[in-house]
Amino acid sequence: MTVLVLSSQGSTSVLTVEVGTGPLEPEAVLAVARSGAPVALAAGSVDAMQASRAVIESLAADSKPHYGVSTGFGALATKQIPPSQRTVLQRSLVRSHAASSGQEVDREVIRALMLNRLSTLATGRTGVRPAVASAYAALLNAGITPVVGEYGSLGCSGDLAPLSHCALALMGEGRVRDAAGREQDAATALAAAGLEPLELQEKEGLALINGTDGMLGMLTLAIADLHRLLTTADVAAAMSVEGLLGTDAVFAADLQALRPQPGQAESAENIRTVLHGSVLVEEQKTGAFTRVQDAYSLRCAPQVHGAARSTLAHAEHVAACELASAVDNPVVTPDGRVESNGNFHGAPVGYVLDFLAIAVADVASMSERRTDRFLDRNRSHGLNAFLADDPGVDSGHMIAQYTQAGIVSELKRLAVPASVDSIPSSAMQEDHVSMGWAAGLKLRRALDGLARVLAVEVLTSARALDMRDGGLATARSAPVSTAVRSAVRSVVQGPGPDRYLAPEIEAVYRLVSGGELIAAANSVLDKPLH
Repeated sequence: MTVLVLSSQGSTSVLTVEVGTGPLEPEAVLAVARSGAPVALAAGSVDAMQASRAVIESLAADSKPHYGVSTGFGALATKQIPPSQRTVLQRSLVRSHAASSGQEVDREVIRALMLNRLSTLATGRTGVRPAVASAYAALLNAGITPVVGEYGSLGCSGDLAPLSHCALALMGEGRVRDAAGREQDAATALAAAGLEPLELQEKEGLALINGTDGMLGMLTLAIADLHRLLTTADVAAAMSVEGLLGTDAVFAADLQALRPQPGQAESAENIRTVLHGSVLVEEQKTGAFTRVQDAYSLRCAPQVHGAARSTLAHAEHVAACELASAVDNPVVTPDGRVESNGNFHGAPVGYVLDFLAIAVADVASMSERRTDRFLDRNRSHGLNAFLADDPGVDSGHMIAQYTQAGIVSELKRLAVPASVDSIPSSAMQEDHVSMGWAAGLKLRRALDGLARVLAVEVLTSARALDMRDGGLATARSAPVSTAVRSAVRSVVQGPGPDRYLAPEIEAVYRLVSGGELIAAANSVLDKPLH
């Protein structure tokens, strides 16, 4: 398994990701992709690469054709390449496959892709020289990130175009961004970092581009984001129950246990924790009228959020299998065989990326429905229409809900699976593809949309709670929701006449996406929310 090593550089502690022959840990991917953690090759991986490279070199000297070593690729695999042309073959492969187009892909995605590919190289199953893996690690450590367009991968034979742009940078060609984010020629960036361009030998170009590393990187990043967002959704739902004077009885543990879904139980426990100690909720139990059933968007939050959590758990299982994989074609087996295979097909990753997009759309849809209840005076139980300070003169949060509705509609479109599509390529050699890369890109957009939808719900529920109890100084909300309201009030003023609303939505979105909202909730708890 990958080891995270804490070392000292002067007075600073640095987390180094040591890449070996075993599986990557998700935390390692996050550390390298998002925090710029340096990487190092474990000694065992160097030994494994040397052993498999010896196998490739023996085949290179053989008069028989061997795919990826002495032949062309894909539909051109029947053509044998003479020894004098094999470095040209590898170089041409990378150049021709670096064919992406469109908007530039986020830096964190490319760094995650690069670490995943480095991990596969380090297994010793690809037949590359240790120098290739060392050069890849050096590129990551220098903060050099190849510029990759969003289009170019069909998710079969791996993420060919994105990986090819990375291999091209190793060769000192193409466009990259340096550690400061400046775009420049790869040769310039390598020279500035004290690195030499790499000349690829037999099979090495193929080994650098034949993997599902980009879609896996996006899945790993998405899993981390969705854990935070689903906890945020539980907090938002609880605050909406409280602000709408709902009942907490339906979230009781014994009722949830009648349907023993693990994700549902976790979500219900979070909601109970947030509502614990709420004067507003307790008051509803002693009044002349007790509402025994709330609307589904309140009452069924654990069921929907829990289903999303269960889907996330399945995605984590798939990601763990993939992070333990050595994906290449052909591979060098431990007993020295060189075998073609189909492990580069992205179906396992593509499916779960699509599953998560479906769950994201549904969680966001329920959040928008809770927000809408606050704004309708016929359903908000005594609040001003649209939570306006002076309804008619002021519009309150009317258009904030429009923003939510627009995002939710987009999320429903993004929930349409990419993985059910397939367009044949490579003269029908690659006649079924996964579209997993596309599934990953649309999930990233969906997660951003969910964060914005939840931000509007939190902003709205905080305003409603302020209108219920007169503000934080006289708060009757639960300690957790009061702490969250305080975090919101640190960036957004309390209720009053209409203000420029877009910056307030953006400010709360940053609290949601940065994790500060959950940190605020956990700050008053002995045990953090799930």
